[in-house]
Amino acid sequence: MKHMILTLLLLSGLMADNFTLNSNDLKGQLTKVQEFNSFGCSGENKSPHLQWSNVPKGTKSFAITVYDPDAPTGSGWWHWLVVNIPVTTNSIITDASNTKKLPKGAIETVNDYGSLNFGGACPPKADKAHSYVFTVYALDVEKLEVTEKSDSALVGYMINQHLIQKATMVSYYQR
Repeated sequence: MKHMILTLLLLSGLMADNFTLNSNDLKGQLTKVQEFNSFGCSGENKSPHLQWSNVPKGTKSFAITVYDPDAPTGSGWWHWLVVNIPVTTNSIITDASNTKKLPKGAIETVNDYGSLNFGGACPPKADKAHSYVFTVYALDVEKLEVTEKSDSALVGYMINQHLIQKATMVSYYQR
């Protein structure tokens, strides 16, 4: 009995400290609000609210990515890349990308649409529901050595070189 109680206490302690990502806007499904407004799509192209908690020790900044592994490209599709988010930040408001209301110092790098902002979902019509992987990364540096023009491969490499921990959530979308 003592062993079982001790095990439960240890497990509850481990689970309480998990780096977690949540959203008031995403409930497992994207909507027209997060759909792209080009390439045959007619959505509002608004970046969703994102909030994270239980930040790992040693974190000096954050990065956010949105990735569609189901895009018919052979290599997926990067919809949003934001780096150099200050450690004092724990959320991003709805439509922060289009309204230029990202935290001071944060930069958006070029996505696979070729733009420097959130590029919403736009899967091919009649395709299966695509997975959109939203990830916040806790990093061990205040600033990544990238610029707005850095592509997703370089940004991903730099994120992984400085990764402490990441938190992910997945939402789906189909047209």
